[in-house]
Amino acid sequence: MRKDDSYAHSANRAGIRHRLRDHLASVSRLAGEFAGGAPWADEARLAGLLHDLGKYGDRFQARLRGEDQGLDHWSQGAWLALSEYKAIAAALAIQGHHIGLQYLSTDGCRGLELQKLTQNHPLQLSLSSHRLDELKARLAADGLMAAQPRSTVCGMELDSRIDRMLDIRLLFSALVDADFLDTEAHFEGDQGGKRYRPPGLKLEPERALPLLLAEIERLQAGTRADARVAEIRSSLHRACLEAAEWPQGLFTLTAPTGSGKTLAMLAFALKHAKQQGLRRVVMVIPYLSIIEQTARIYRDIFAPRFGNAYVLEHHSLTGGGAEPKENQHDNEGHQTEDPERRRRLLAENWDAPLIVTTSVQMLESLFANRPSTCRKLHRLAGAVILFDEVQTLPANLAVPTLAALSHLAQAHGSTVVFATATQPAFTHLHETVQQQCAGGWQPREIVPEPSALFTPLKRVTVEWGDPGDPLSWQVLAERLRQPPQVLCIVNLKRHAKELWTLLQEVDALHLSTNLCPAHRRDVLATVRQRLERGAPVRLIATQCIEAGVDVDFPVVYRAYAPLDAIIQAAGRCNREGKREALGQVYVFMPEDERYPPGGYEQAAKITQMRLKRLGKAGMVIDDPEFITAYYRELYDISRPETAKKACELLDFVRAGAFPEIAQTYRLIEQDTINVVVPYAARLDLFTALQEMADTEGLNARWIKKARPLSISLFRPKADDPVWDGLIPVQNKPQRGKKSQEDWFIATVPEHYHPQLGYQPPTGLNLWIA
Repeated sequence: MRKDDSYAHSANRAGIRHRLRDHLASVSRLAGEFAGGAPWADEARLAGLLHDLGKYGDRFQARLRGEDQGLDHWSQGAWLALSEYKAIAAALAIQGHHIGLQYLSTDGCRGLELQKLTQNHPLQLSLSSHRLDELKARLAADGLMAAQPRSTVCGMELDSRIDRMLDIRLLFSALVDADFLDTEAHFEGDQGGKRYRPPGLKLEPERALPLLLAEIERLQAGTRADARVAEIRSSLHRACLEAAEWPQGLFTLTAPTGSGKTLAMLAFALKHAKQQGLRRVVMVIPYLSIIEQTARIYRDIFAPRFGNAYVLEHHSLTGGGAEPKENQHDNEGHQTEDPERRRRLLAENWDAPLIVTTSVQMLESLFANRPSTCRKLHRLAGAVILFDEVQTLPANLAVPTLAALSHLAQAHGSTVVFATATQPAFTHLHETVQQQCAGGWQPREIVPEPSALFTPLKRVTVEWGDPGDPLSWQVLAERLRQPPQVLCIVNLKRHAKELWTLLQEVDALHLSTNLCPAHRRDVLATVRQRLERGAPVRLIATQCIEAGVDVDFPVVYRAYAPLDAIIQAAGRCNREGKREALGQVYVFMPEDERYPPGGYEQAAKITQMRLKRLGKAGMVIDDPEFITAYYRELYDISRPETAKKACELLDFVRAGAFPEIAQTYRLIEQDTINVVVPYAARLDLFTALQEMADTEGLNARWIKKARPLSISLFRPKADDPVWDGLIPVQNKPQRGKKSQEDWFIATVPEHYHPQLGYQPPTGLNLWIA
């Protein structure tokens, strides 16, 4: 057989088929480059060279001609990597580049044996060829030689820990990204050959940092905050710039709400990247509303100098998983630059200098097994990874999460920063974390004495109500009628609705995630305008206002909650410190003491226990040591290292079970759906989205346009009446494939209340005649 008889892919639009030897050589080269300075870079190159070895088989070549189907073309390379090169990580990566990472175990390795696969393939596929010697000969005839790696992730050892499994994922990431990029370049190619996408922009911290510092200086010069608040912000910025000169590693940033952490930690990241030669900055934020706000701030600073591609916003509502609109071409048939398509492509593998993403997107990727989800992981090596509002990290996932992040810092040259006003006391988990990675968890605090930032920033007094003497909604409503400007935060949406209903005659406003983003922005704009004018404003809200929302009320009421939530609520009171009198925060027990699911109730009970033990005088919410003591007590009781979910996950780690780990590590337990709602102020957009859904179906452009009108709901049960008012937005074309129904349009205008937002039906199905 001639060398050019073997192909990796069918013809592209220029009529050129993809030679297998070119594909294997290119993927090997790219995978090695993506492995960077990792000691197992040779193993990544080996994986790239062998990942499609089975495509040399005659049956696969027949498949390209449409003469065969149902073939496994990856197990041959995986078995060769394992049996001859003793490279388990490469074998697992090759096996997983189509079906996902499987099992680092004896049974997992035995399952790669070609004879067993020929007799009984677990996916009911046929091998494209079971003659390994023939495949090797064809590889050699193409001038490709697989060399023994000088170093591997784990050789033939099967011991499994968080750090080893993360290294396998990183190697896997390098392989799948290389494979995707080379395949994409072939199909985008023309008569001149492959056309690789342009690489993402460079971080260039030496140019970016002055832009950021100039913006910080402009904001400080124009601030209307109290002089003490302004000095705290300046002190925080100085501390971040000084700490940026320290070696890379693990850090905490503990600073009070309203102290300017968003820009201060970015200043740390850019200067630190300049000092240490790091490649990108990843900002991880728990809430979508804060992500959009933060990304907008960063774009305003950097886009005029570097362009819009400098900041990449990536989360569930950016449409990264949907198909792009049809490619655009110039008069000569070359693809032109479509900004949305460019953003989507960069989001696939995080090829950007500054990434703003969610905790879910970032952390679940570290424990994933699917190629598309793991593809971006190699970009985290040599990065500054900033976690804002880190107190939201679920305690039952703390040990595996800390181990993975610690290993990124210790073995892959990254820096990780945990930033919050209420720093969780994770250091007591050091020894447990050390069982999963050598470094354990011993971060360094960026602010030398965090209490020095909190002490002079006393902006509120807190009155702790008796938890045993709950307030009725009627009594609470009467109290809220008295001050002209007041914010009340409750734990549940139905509590907010009930309280708002009692306050309609005083034009109370409502804020919860039942309101779409456009509606929430309008409510907050009204709130800020009234606050600024000194006009009456009463806002009833859920926790969605507690992090990253810049409002400044003189009086705040907060239902009993975890201590960090109460502190965040206090951060919306006298935020700028410019009021003549201290702000007033009232913590109360509502008559219906209910809490969101998860560990929320237990944490709220710890707050009440500390009040009972220490008395009101001992509840010093602006003292970092008090906050640390709260978390230690919480963790002593909840025992995150022995939590059921943590133990289950670590059992799967010990078993080397990549699929089960991916299924178990979930920041959000329940499945959710996205619903586009008919917000009256944006009915023009709603109508346009309905029309686009009918003509184009679900695509990246539609999702991006839908963001302002989208809310998330836990997926209702099949017989829930909510479905009567929803229609799915379908992917097109389907051609026999069942649609994944994650996006819906709310079709009944009455289901979207002008103040309360989405209020789906809760009664029996009344639409059946």
